[in-house]
Amino acid sequence: MLYIYNFIILFAAQILKFVALFSPKIKLFVNGRSTVFSELKQKIHKSDKTIWFHAASLGEYEQGLPVIQGLKSKFPAHKIIITFFSPSGYEVRKNNTIADVTLYLPLDTIKNARKFIEIANPEFVFFIKYEFWPNYLRELKSKNINTYLISGILRKDQRFFKWYGGFFRKGLFAFTHFFVQNERSKVLLQDIGFQNVTLSGDTRFDRVAAILEQNNQLDFISNFKNNSPLIVIGSSWEQDEKLWLEYINSTTNKVKFIIAPHNIYPEKNTNFIEKCNKKTVLFSQKESKNLEEFQVFIIDTIGILTKIYAYSDLAYVGGGFGNPGVHNILEPATFGVPVLIGPNYSHFAEATALVQTKGCTVISNQLELKNAVDFLLQNEVERMEQGHICETFIQMNKGATHKIVTYFENHF
Repeated sequence: MLYIYNFIILFAAQILKFVALFSPKIKLFVNGRSTVFSELKQKIHKSDKTIWFHAASLGEYEQGLPVIQGLKSKFPAHKIIITFFSPSGYEVRKNNTIADVTLYLPLDTIKNARKFIEIANPEFVFFIKYEFWPNYLRELKSKNINTYLISGILRKDQRFFKWYGGFFRKGLFAFTHFFVQNERSKVLLQDIGFQNVTLSGDTRFDRVAAILEQNNQLDFISNFKNNSPLIVIGSSWEQDEKLWLEYINSTTNKVKFIIAPHNIYPEKNTNFIEKCNKKTVLFSQKESKNLEEFQVFIIDTIGILTKIYAYSDLAYVGGGFGNPGVHNILEPATFGVPVLIGPNYSHFAEATALVQTKGCTVISNQLELKNAVDFLLQNEVERMEQGHICETFIQMNKGATHKIVTYFENHF
């Protein structure tokens, strides 16, 4: 199986080089990996002590950030290495200030795994939530490097738990300890022989709770809102925007809208503006416009959505009409804002819990969207109650970071 896996990875590497000729995102994926080893050699020396954190994308980075901060404080002499798999994570956080070096993770070939680990020479390694790369795990195991999964979440339908999953189960033996989000993940690991498991919870709650302590002021958003009710449509995809365009064009409610697309394509924004009958402005135009005059504000930049949620009276989080599903609903929830999402959310425990507790409303079509939004805009008491449910949910689920950092205080 190892030979088949390695053949597939090497074949995929060649295909990606070809696809990169036509796809800007894949071009970033390929070209960003071309300088990894040279950059790593420049910034990490053989005498350095290092801690390596790997995140698939932006969400996993944010999820792991409280632990990175906690362990950086505990091990101040260690250099921090952060790797990303996807451009959507790396390109947004490549200039973070917490890591000594931030890189793309080279593809999971035997050669890459050996070379990366040899240069990085980590004392501790952390994989955030998931991303189980067999060659990296084999190399970490062979070198007896302390390796951990944090905020891990496992499902019965994953390959580890199938009759044919022996090859992938072997990779799990590289982990010194598993810190998992829920009891189900703990039981699944125990059922295949792993007892080195702690039910720690989800560090994302610590991350979003800490957002309240930072400066979330954005004067241009305040100017745009101008004391009007504000709906923020975050991480939206085409299907989300199609529903919202119809609502924006038809509503008579005195309300303003901010749209922060998941992917920023100028032609898509132009098309939306042409079809929208409300006065619309782009973030890239804000310096030359009087924002108070506009009803719709499209954020054609990245990195500020979390702060924008602080100004919202109602939030819609996109992705729920696609696969794998809805994006991060915890960021608006931490500000005590009621949340709307699409129907594909069952893989996300926090979304399921907030739907069950009625802090989050699911919409499946245009009529449901209209009814839900109109109801919440016209019923302030209900809107405030749903927002309180969201805020309380965040506060009640904090503490995962403390459990993980305490483990290291007791063991090292």
